[in-house]
Amino acid sequence: MQENSGMIFEDVKKCVDEVIDYIGKDIVFSMTLALGKPILFINELYRRAKQDPEIKLKILTALPLEKPRGSNELENRYLKSLVNRIFAGVPDIEYMLDFRAGKLPANVEAYEFFSKAGGYLNNPQAQQNHMSTHYTHACRDAMALGVNVFGQLLGYREIDGKTMYSMGCNTDISLEALRTFQERRAKGEKVVLIGEANKNMPFMYGDAVVEGSSYDMILQGPDFNYELFAPPKDSVSLSDHMIGINVSTLIKDGGTIQVGIGALGDAIVSGLILRNEQNELYQEILEKTGIKKRYSKLIQNWGDTGVFEKGLYGSSEMFVDAFLQMYKSKILKRQVFENIPLMKLINAGKLSPENIPSDIIDQLIAMKAINTKLNENDFNFLIKFGILKKGLVLNNDVIMDKETAYSTDLNEEHNRSEIRRLLGNKLLGGQVILGAFFVGPKAFYNALNEMSEDERQLFGMSGVEKVNQLYGDEELRSLQRKDARFINTGMIASILGAIASDQLQDGRVVSGIGGQYNFVAMGHALPDARVIMMIKSTKGSGKNLKSNIVFSYGHCSIPKHMKDIIVTEYGIADIRSKPEKEVIAELINIADSRFQGQLLAQAKKAGKIPLDYEIPMEYRNNTPAKIASLLKPYQAQGVFKPFPFGTDLTEDDIILGGSLKTLKNLAKEHRIKMAKGILLELFRPIPKSVESHIKRMELSAPASIKERLLRKAIIYALRNSIPDSNRLSKYPMNNNKQLHAK
Repeated sequence: MQENSGMIFEDVKKCVDEVIDYIGKDIVFSMTLALGKPILFINELYRRAKQDPEIKLKILTALPLEKPRGSNELENRYLKSLVNRIFAGVPDIEYMLDFRAGKLPANVEAYEFFSKAGGYLNNPQAQQNHMSTHYTHACRDAMALGVNVFGQLLGYREIDGKTMYSMGCNTDISLEALRTFQERRAKGEKVVLIGEANKNMPFMYGDAVVEGSSYDMILQGPDFNYELFAPPKDSVSLSDHMIGINVSTLIKDGGTIQVGIGALGDAIVSGLILRNEQNELYQEILEKTGIKKRYSKLIQNWGDTGVFEKGLYGSSEMFVDAFLQMYKSKILKRQVFENIPLMKLINAGKLSPENIPSDIIDQLIAMKAINTKLNENDFNFLIKFGILKKGLVLNNDVIMDKETAYSTDLNEEHNRSEIRRLLGNKLLGGQVILGAFFVGPKAFYNALNEMSEDERQLFGMSGVEKVNQLYGDEELRSLQRKDARFINTGMIASILGAIASDQLQDGRVVSGIGGQYNFVAMGHALPDARVIMMIKSTKGSGKNLKSNIVFSYGHCSIPKHMKDIIVTEYGIADIRSKPEKEVIAELINIADSRFQGQLLAQAKKAGKIPLDYEIPMEYRNNTPAKIASLLKPYQAQGVFKPFPFGTDLTEDDIILGGSLKTLKNLAKEHRIKMAKGILLELFRPIPKSVESHIKRMELSAPASIKERLLRKAIIYALRNSIPDSNRLSKYPMNNNKQLHAK
């Protein structure tokens, strides 16, 4: 199929016909994770497999994005209008609909190497087909499974009169997949590369831009310009914000940051923006929370609390909306360049991307980065990075600036002096972030699409083989990633420092290891880097409350010998290079106080900490109430918001969604109390303030006893989910203006 590379198809059925005719009926199809899936292609390929049992179809991917689905009737009623509004125009991945319904045909198998956290805990088929692999090894392991068709979503645009394609949101494994497929094709294997071009996909740069001939077939036309999957943001709790504030003190100005998706990622960046834009208030919070006093030495040696004058560089497998927020706040602004001599000069303070010094040529000669007699390579290098201004031409031994000639023999001082007239004003080709994939809310995609081409080129995309490790170009990547802080999330931490992030101790996979190990390895390989693992101190509530800091756990994602820094809402444990008795003490200090005594007793019983050790008094009040008392007063000043960067959810979405979550928790922990409460609601009038919620849930005129009970359950949930301070005013128990139960 190579001779027909880059063929444009407007008919997805014809494209699938071509693939089946060429490959046959034994198809192992791999596609990128998350957003970059060619949805219309995989849907048609799956339909063929459903229609023809002779087709054996294996699908290998990660994070197949699914529209939210409820686990009960109330949740489904709530989600109906929300999904129709937020995900309008986004096609479903059809094999996932059948997979969730238990209707996947016997001739189709689905494999994933990373999944939505907790999405498959009770699904034996998904658990059995999980591919446990590092992100950097995903392509290798896919090929070992026999992948013969690869597909991805692309962006495209005209550049210099030619249609060029961008891997957009998913350079992660795609660059390696394209290269590997070409190698296999050269050996005579039958393989097919599919691109699905969508105008809504932001056209990203870095290593993402390719020609159409890189693919065998490209689906392109109006049918393929569907809306991109754009999940709304998670809300950020006060405990999340506290973790973010703790982490924000460990980020050095002029350094590098990696951060992930979700509430904790937003919390970190919210803390960094507070530090940068309201530093006086930030310092006050550090004093009142005791962070500055407790961790003064750690912050002095490894962190910072001042404004970002030099700024940060982002090196993160996932380019999330939080990075754009840092960019807007002028935090993400440290530019790096794909050149070792330039990075050495910049890191030494001898060169600035915004100001080319007059002696730059002398410095480059001294470093042997260029020759004293400039050749074509030297000239191209100087032009590429803007050291020499645009419009110059190399002609034999002279550089022509229009009609004026300048000698390339820089052995003579006169020629070195003269060439300074040709210097540019600033360096070109810098990037403020290198990412491997992205997914985010609509505002994130819109912001990227609305940027100028020059501005968007600051946001580079490349493969995980480059982003997630140092191998291959260690010196350059080490220079670029100076003072790196690799921030990741774990589920459980043992008091010896081991982390469980991807799997429960009974073997069930929660998500997958992804790139976590790679970041931890880099954090230990780079001498000025630190690994920061964030752990929420507890999970569950009421009688189901459990500590996430435990004595031991039956699974380990990151072993204790790779321990570094662990952060909870209660503080920072700097446990690298410390004996185990100190590691244990540090981790108990940041555990929830309801579990500290038990943890200490277990450690003493095992002989891992002195019998006379006692937890310092200042760490014995680690409670949610303390966090609330410290942070809540600042909410009136506009900080520590549940959605610090906005949300696609409406106020009604948030109120009703929170109420249903409360109801679900009550059903788990206080079933009898909930039943009594709903029964009591049958004898109460319906507050007028809930009328809009009842209407949205299509329960204004209940047609059955069941629907009447559902309506009362919603009212009960609303009464019990909002703060006590405004419960009566917003959802009053008794009000003459209320509607009466029908």
